[in-house]
Amino acid sequence: MKDDKLLKIGVIGTVIAALCCFTPILVVLVGIVGLSAIIGYLDFVLFPALGVFILITVYALIRRKRREQAG
Repeated sequence: MKDDKLLKIGVIGTVIAALCCFTPILVVLVGIVGLSAIIGYLDFVLFPALGVFILITVYALIRRKRREQAG
């Protein structure tokens, strides 16, 4: 996978996961749909997802920097 595409996926995923973790956007959407019973379990999914997307972003930045240094 190209570094630019990997970086784009990482950044977009990080922003979306951060918005859902730290703002009530997802809670409101889940409540509107009628699935408010799962709100208590969202943190078990969102925080690991946020961590994974941050790691993807860091990995893509490291790959990009190494490629630029190599030539």
